[in-house]
Amino acid sequence: MTATTIFPPLHIPATIAAGPGPGNTDARVLAAYAGAGIADHMHADVLRGMVEAKGMLRQVWGTKNVHTFGVAGTGWSGLDVMFSAVMPGDSVVVFNNGTFSGIDGLTVRMKAATAEELAAAPFDPKPASVTVIDVPHGQSVTAEIAQAALARHKPKWAVMAHWETGSGRINDLRGFSDACVRHGVMGLVDAVSSLGVADFRIDEYPGVQGWASCPQKGICCLPLTYAPVSFTDRYIAELRKTGTRTFVHNPVLEARHWGILDGKDVEKGTYHRTHSAYAVAAFHEALRITLQQGLANRARAYARHEAALREAVEAMGCTVTSNMTSLVVLNLPGELAGREMELVQNCRAQDFGIWPTLSAPVQVRIGILNLLNAAAITDIVTRFGQAIRDLGGAFDQTAVDAVLDRHFAGALAAE
Repeated sequence: MTATTIFPPLHIPATIAAGPGPGNTDARVLAAYAGAGIADHMHADVLRGMVEAKGMLRQVWGTKNVHTFGVAGTGWSGLDVMFSAVMPGDSVVVFNNGTFSGIDGLTVRMKAATAEELAAAPFDPKPASVTVIDVPHGQSVTAEIAQAALARHKPKWAVMAHWETGSGRINDLRGFSDACVRHGVMGLVDAVSSLGVADFRIDEYPGVQGWASCPQKGICCLPLTYAPVSFTDRYIAELRKTGTRTFVHNPVLEARHWGILDGKDVEKGTYHRTHSAYAVAAFHEALRITLQQGLANRARAYARHEAALREAVEAMGCTVTSNMTSLVVLNLPGELAGREMELVQNCRAQDFGIWPTLSAPVQVRIGILNLLNAAAITDIVTRFGQAIRDLGGAFDQTAVDAVLDRHFAGALAAE
């Protein structure tokens, strides 16, 4: 008889989640999750919470789209729902300038591949109907790049990540939308890293028909709650014509679960999945926090704190190549070049959760999701500076201190 092995209780220490995401979940969200007193997902208060969350989410997205709701799971779940409208043989242009836009492209290639194309390479199909526009690492997708590609290929769909955390680059959303309008293309946008961080309203980008984000970055919720999505009437009309080869991630069926039927809000939705009352409570509170803070205020706070972090690491001799406001992507000083993974591993061993890039070239990524205060940024800078010293690097500490003083004079005492 095989002995039963029961491991000790799992205790995960408190860490500084200073990477591209997941971010640090607000204590109010954790309390809402743990404080939900019922597991019955059809309880009246749970259903009311879903209706209210749906309304708040429309405000966060800045949209009148009826088909705006949350998909149970991580950001990949939301993206899969959005990409489910892409059918075998559909013509698609995908813009790739980093790890995650690259995975978006792989997802699209799998969905657009014919049965024969998928069978020929099941995990990396190369469908003739999909064109991938590769933009070098560290560069953004510009309006000119989007315009040229859509003018040449005239696809049915075009796909772009708004903020590419693989390289820390912001891509030109206005240019992408304008190019889609000009050429009659339906745009799909991966807003996993920008929603809740940047100040934008999706109804101002008419070329984009589908949007998908995640719960664990700008919304600062638990990773396994709800991934926000929003679809225009044009997207839904197209889906109704073509159908899609999925039940779980069918946008129309998911919408019914949230009380959206035939393009209208109804009193009660129809069953699609058993969701979590705890997740609803957490998601509801995360959206309340976002709206209470205000998107414009939050965007300004991210820009301010990223500028302080950027200048501090530059004072250590690092070169920053990103332009996002929630993430700094950098090259180490010349004498430490090639030791990026070693530095990241040393930091993570000390519960300082920074990240490397996941594709070449290897760089260091330091994020500030939900770390918008002087104490948190100062702690990150101090820990990172010590990590550089631990590898034998050297820099002028007074220069770093001067950066922090200039950005946060009086703020630490106030906090």
